[in-house]
Amino acid sequence: MRLNLGCGNRKLPGWVNVDMSPGCHLDQLVDLEQIPWPWPDDSVEEVPLSHVLEHLGRTTAVYLDIFKELYRVCADGAKVTIIVPHPRHDFFLNDPTHVRAVTPEGLAHFSRKINQKWISDGAANTPLAVCLAIDFDIVGTKYALEEPWFGRAQRGQISKAELDQAVRQFNNVVTQTAVELKAVKEK
Repeated sequence: MRLNLGCGNRKLPGWVNVDMSPGCHLDQLVDLEQIPWPWPDDSVEEVPLSHVLEHLGRTTAVYLDIFKELYRVCADGAKVTIIVPHPRHDFFLNDPTHVRAVTPEGLAHFSRKINQKWISDGAANTPLAVCLAIDFDIVGTKYALEEPWFGRAQRGQISKAELDQAVRQFNNVVTQTAVELKAVKEK
């Protein structure tokens, strides 16, 4: 099964399109903050969460429950694509329905491999993958740049180091972040 969670009006053919709003183009009406979700364990092979996760989990407990449920329904090797507005962009800052910033660094807390490194290094980071008995490998991260940053990068007018510094220092450099995860389940 492929779940398009928080589909809104982006209905994907051949997918189970899920949203909590009955006015959306959906196949199944589900509030993702209500646990448990209605799908069986290990039944999902692919999940996009496009501009969804930043609206969920106003409390830490609910946010962590969402990740536990996502892990429960994912089969081993399931692809999870999370696309969110960058927390330092006006798209994130100006929407009153956004309750949580989602970053690649925050998602690293759900990777057992990264957690084990933190533990062995004595880092203070919370090893949520270990604590919650879940595991999502980070496969890759992509950033969509806002102008003029995109054009400058395309023309080679700014180095990667300078761009990284700009992202840390200024608002409205990155519009959105896409992070691909892979569910890892021990056999």
